[in-house]
Amino acid sequence: MYFTDRGIEELESRRGEEEVTLAWLADKLRAFVDANPDFETAIERFATYLARDDEDDFED
Repeated sequence: MYFTDRGIEELESRRGEEEVTLAWLADKLRAFVDANPDFETAIERFATYLARDDEDDFED
């Protein structure tokens, strides 16, 4: 189990029944980066991954 799995599991257990929009998620990601600029690259990669998740040839 990766360390991040604990955070993912907490997210699922606390908010797993909620429905959110991608606009809400984008706002939360921006706020997170504003508060934690060291994670800018990771969040940018995560957002790009989510944006391109439906593409067959994701290699970035």
